Amino acid sequence: MTPHFRDASTADLAAILRLYRQLHPADPELPEEQAAEVYATILRTPGMRLMVLEHEGAVVATTYLNLVPNLTRGGAPYAVIENVVVEAGLRGRGFGQRIMAGTLQAAWDAGCYKVMLSTGSRTPATHAFYRRCGFSADEKTAYVMRPARG
Repeated sequence: MTPHFRDASTADLAAILRLYRQLHPADPELPEEQAAEVYATILRTPGMRLMVLEHEGAVVATTYLNLVPNLTRGGAPYAVIENVVVEAGLRGRGFGQRIMAGTLQAAWDAGCYKVMLSTGSRTPATHAFYRRCGFSADEKTAYVMRPARG
């Protein structure tokens, strides 16, 4: 059975949360009602797209594509990809490249002139994966700031 790439639906929340726990195991779990509210907001907000890859009836990978309107580059939008995760037991089988190809195509179809992605991973295999997907690490420098906790 060929994996199926698509936009997430309301029925996918539990599967996406399960994948996110693999991505960020130390994160606190959101209460069910809050998670459902945030998810509904994401699904109805123009330019925010949660993408999933289904294989044998199960969601096995997800990405979060954010399309950003832009007043430079002739008004062409750009995109930011976040929260890329493939089911831990299925990694190395091409599902990651498959979901990234679909996500990138969605950005190009939306007229984006570039797609950006950052990772907090220090794992060389993760960086090699993104390079295989076509990303370059030498064009931009990313900086991150978080609010001070007091």
